Amino acid sequence: MAAAPPQVTEGMVLQAFRRIPLPSLRSHSQPANKTLINFDTIFFTDAQPLTRTVTLLGQRVRLEIKPSKFEWVHGDGTEDTTSTPGAPYPAKDVVYRYQDAHRTVAHRVVVTWSAEWSLNGGPLRPVNGTVTTTGPATPLRIAEASPALSGSGH
Repeated sequence: MAAAPPQVTEGMVLQAFRRIPLPSLRSHSQPANKTLINFDTIFFTDAQPLTRTVTLLGQRVRLEIKPSKFEWVHGDGTEDTTSTPGAPYPAKDVVYRYQDAHRTVAHRVVVTWSAEWSLNGGPLRPVNGTVTTTGPATPLRIAEASPALSGSGH
């Protein structure tokens, strides 16, 4: 009689999930390098789901990993949390209005990754735990708009 294969536990799967290198996503803004106070500055990141397969106790464990929470660190002491990665203009999924001009802030995005796992091709089950990655800081200059007359004086 063959012995039952060793049991892969949820704890083992969570440990394996925490060892998988996940991307540190960059926070992008529009406008990119300089924005204005009281202006909708758009934030987004390129977050894609990914699949990784690991072997635990000689058995195949497939992890379906997806970003589930985005913490937008604006660099001025404020943060915002969304469940979506935002999108470039014309979408305004994630926007923020800076209040203080004449400074440069460093914004970043902190991503929480969730996963589901499947043992030897079986049904997907949620992993009991998440992994967080912090993206690099991106500088953004905050300026004040000054009214200007334009046009020709004819």
